Amino acid sequence: MRDIRVASVQFEHAPAGKAANLGKVERFVAEAAGQGVELIALPECCITGYWFLGELSRDELEALAEPVPAGPSSEALMNMAKQHNMTIGAGLVEIDTDGRLYNTYVVAMADGQFQRHRKIHCFISEHLACGAEHTVFDSPHGCRIAVLTCYDNNIGENVRIAALKGAEILLAPHQTGGCKTPSPHCMGLIEKSLWDNRKQNPEAIEAEFKGPKGREWLMTWLRARAHDNGLFLIFSNGVGVDGDQIRTGNAMILDPYGRIIAETWKADDCMVVADLSAALRENCTGARWIKTRRPELYQPLTVRTGLEEDIRSSRFGEEMRKPFPRREGK
Repeated sequence: MRDIRVASVQFEHAPAGKAANLGKVERFVAEAAGQGVELIALPECCITGYWFLGELSRDELEALAEPVPAGPSSEALMNMAKQHNMTIGAGLVEIDTDGRLYNTYVVAMADGQFQRHRKIHCFISEHLACGAEHTVFDSPHGCRIAVLTCYDNNIGENVRIAALKGAEILLAPHQTGGCKTPSPHCMGLIEKSLWDNRKQNPEAIEAEFKGPKGREWLMTWLRARAHDNGLFLIFSNGVGVDGDQIRTGNAMILDPYGRIIAETWKADDCMVVADLSAALRENCTGARWIKTRRPELYQPLTVRTGLEEDIRSSRFGEEMRKPFPRREGK
């Protein structure tokens, strides 16, 4: 790995408004290019929109979805990557040649390389399939990158596998914070009025973004993912209205010790930029711990316990989708 300047973006997307959302992506990419950024991460499903996907029928999802990398949004990302000599990550709904639908994160690179990550733990819609691969690849900027989308990062094994595959930087695109969950001490909904009045009273909404519904919740686990695996971590997220929830943004960049080197709790579209020093990974705690693993003891990790549930049919998945009344024909 070499030193690299990176950016993390939070923005409020328009449901199904691909042209408007791509316009925001393009503006952030141009702004980042002006600051010398070589790698930029934008949120999960920021091109198509996210939470409303749970309301859509199969036919409606197919109409929104695009092939990757042959679709127009992927082509637009690639054009931006080549124009600005930048690696760009952004999320959308993919349809493959067999008609399967995925929550996919597209990574376009300046040299024409293309990577995609299909979310492994996808619960937003019964019509979206879960991916089955860990995505780790070399970039033209001299660093090895992994992608894990939102809930994928909650499962520690996924991040460890990325590290074992040689990842140095983890892109962690999300649509989170301000969520209703079945866990009584985790996140929670944010009043929409606080978002609507954010210009008049920024302190009120920022207190929610910094509190247990946003940043405080992230700090209970996100820093450990970076620290324990010796990775730089780029956390990008939606912000503002997403269906009946308010996303908390909190775009941030962490170093391999789990320290935050750039962040925002602004209640608005925003970008943070940081310089990643490759020297920080040398002999960092997580890298040392990985070297002292004893894999012969870890066989139980690969054996089903009988407690496993499909995320789409689990209590968590059902609770998260509850706000959506199914219309006739759905």
